[in-house]
Amino acid sequence: MCPHYPYLAIQSLIMRYLFPVLLLITSSFALAAKQPNVILVMADDMGYGQTGYYNHPILKTPNLDAMAANGIRFDRFYAGAPNCSPTRATVLTGRTNDRTGVYNHGYAINKQEKTIAQAFKRAGYSTAHFGKWHLNGLRGPGAPIFKNDTHHPGHLGFDHWLSVTNFFDLNPILSRNGVWEEHGGDSSEIVVNEALDYIRGENERGKPVFIVIWYGTPHSPFMAFDSDAKQFSHLAKNSKNHYAELVAMDRSIGHLRKELRDFGVAENTILWFNSDNGGLPGIKPGTVGELRGFKGSVYEGGLRVPCVVEWPGHIKPQVSKYPACTMDIFPTLIDYASLDKSSINDLTDGLSLANVINHDISKRPKPIGFRHTGRAAWLDNNYKLVSLKVQTREYQLFDLDNDPKEQEDILTKRPDLANQMIQAFEAWNASIEKSRQGADYESGKVDPFTRPQQTMWTELPEYQKFFDEWIKRPDFKPYIERQLKLKVQKNN
Repeated sequence: MCPHYPYLAIQSLIMRYLFPVLLLITSSFALAAKQPNVILVMADDMGYGQTGYYNHPILKTPNLDAMAANGIRFDRFYAGAPNCSPTRATVLTGRTNDRTGVYNHGYAINKQEKTIAQAFKRAGYSTAHFGKWHLNGLRGPGAPIFKNDTHHPGHLGFDHWLSVTNFFDLNPILSRNGVWEEHGGDSSEIVVNEALDYIRGENERGKPVFIVIWYGTPHSPFMAFDSDAKQFSHLAKNSKNHYAELVAMDRSIGHLRKELRDFGVAENTILWFNSDNGGLPGIKPGTVGELRGFKGSVYEGGLRVPCVVEWPGHIKPQVSKYPACTMDIFPTLIDYASLDKSSINDLTDGLSLANVINHDISKRPKPIGFRHTGRAAWLDNNYKLVSLKVQTREYQLFDLDNDPKEQEDILTKRPDLANQMIQAFEAWNASIEKSRQGADYESGKVDPFTRPQQTMWTELPEYQKFFDEWIKRPDFKPYIERQLKLKVQKNN
């Protein structure tokens, strides 16, 4: 008998039975390595000026600053709209909000839209949403989403979701795939920890992940831990807690980045941070730097937001003056993650930033359009056309290079430029009217939505059964009391 027979026999068994398994495992990890993880993080009502790297007078954001120092900081990044729901629709679709059915806050997105989550899911990713949703047609503070909700995140491409309808603060009630859970702690830290648990589990399976983390911070009603608020004790109550919420949010970003490094996946993860609209009025010190306007405005203060993208080893540290927007996120990630280009609607409003990042490109080849509740803006690099009354064709024109505060209307001084930009804007605006009718969908029409749009969840019987329990919550109490009062008035 050959003295090496036992060894050869074992080797033969390995090759016959174990090698295919090892090959499969190796292939899975190789696939994950080729497919970068993607995490989209978005603040709620954080203004352009509210970062440490922009030298805010009292707010320190060391973790966001560190992320900016290690990635690309876009100094001219714009939310797709000047408030929450519309911008969320632009992130998911790469299209301006009015094409998607989300005309204002509390409108539901058309389910016929092609979403970024669906694209990643089709590419073999595990997809998950954590935090504020606000695309199912409901208004009011963030309440847990029912499993039978026709527009919950699962219907738009997310395998897993731990979500609420709208803004949320301390000790939230969240919905995990339709099952409600009470959580204790700061909302930003809760959703980041939950996202990390999900990433850890999928990483062990060798699956790449597409994660959306949408904070409820620093949106009202401004609830924060005393330990975070004490450094702002000299401020009025709302301002104090508003800034304290941002401190907790920044801490959660630091925790997220650290854990990605500890997992060993940071260099294979694209981490994208931005806010959903401009800053709030009434918060002192100010939220928008020296820009004009606030949340809800189509001036710079309502649209321009902080944005940082980090991908260690792939994106070099830099500051970009290139005009970019939330509609660009989907096209960019199609290129970075090698997604199927047919996974996005043929008619998009965004552009890929893949060639902009790591290259000193400052001029955008295509203007950015904004349309919101009868107002609009048309941004062509340094020139910006503003209309506060689109229907009556009333326009202003600003040179942002020489007038970043939008104080001097040069419409009559530059008639040729003004006419050119007005014509381009009105052609784009006309295309949106066709989109609103469903022209971009295969059926040529928009599927009906069964529930009235912009509905307060307190009006719905399925939520009212929880009033006795939820009225004790400070974030729900004023809304429930208002609904109960209306009910009494109606019965009388």
